[in-house]
Amino acid sequence: MAHTVHDTLGGAAVADILLWRNSYGSGVVLIGSSVLWLLFERGGYNVLAFVANNILLLVVILFFWAKSASLLNRPLPPIPELDISEESVLIAADEMHVLINRVFSVAHEIVIDGNIKTLISVVSSLWLISYIGSFFNFITLIYVGVLLSLSVPFLYEKFQAQVDEKLMTVHKIARSISAKVDIILKMIPSIHKQKTQ
Repeated sequence: MAHTVHDTLGGAAVADILLWRNSYGSGVVLIGSSVLWLLFERGGYNVLAFVANNILLLVVILFFWAKSASLLNRPLPPIPELDISEESVLIAADEMHVLINRVFSVAHEIVIDGNIKTLISVVSSLWLISYIGSFFNFITLIYVGVLLSLSVPFLYEKFQAQVDEKLMTVHKIARSISAKVDIILKMIPSIHKQKTQ
C-alpha cells in the first residue's frame, strides 16, 4: 500500500503546515522564523538575553498583576499548574537510553572491532557537519532547516514522480560506488584480525 507524503509526515497538523495545506499556520511559521532570524542574526540580539529579558518581563507583569488584583478585588493571574509527569520523563529517558547505546555501539565498532567502513562513515559525517557549520552560525542553520522543512515536502509532493525517478538513478549510482568501496575496504586488513594473529 502506497503512503502519501501527508501520511508519511504524520497526517496531522504538522503535516498540514509542512505541505502548506494550512496556509495560515505555514505562513505564521515562516514569518515567525524569519522575524526571529532577523532579530538574532541581523539585529545582533543574543538568544540568552532575549529569553532572560522575556522571562524578566513576564515575572514583573505577573507580580504587579497579583498585587493589583488583591488591592482592586480582581482575580489573580491564571497561571496553570505546571507538572511534568513521570511517564513523560520515562519516555524521554528511554529515548536517550537508545541514543546513547547507539553511540556506544558505533564507538565499539570503530575502536574494538576496527570497522573501517564505520570509521569512514563517522569521520565523513562529522567532517560534513563541521564543513557546513563553518558557513553558518547555529541560528542561521536552524532558520535554513525551517525553510527547507517548509519547502522540500511541499515540492516533493508536487513533483513526486520526477523526484522519485531521479532518486532511483542516484540510488543505483550510490549502490555501485558503495559496492566498489566495500571491495577496496575488504582488501585492507582489519585491526581486530591483526590482533588475533
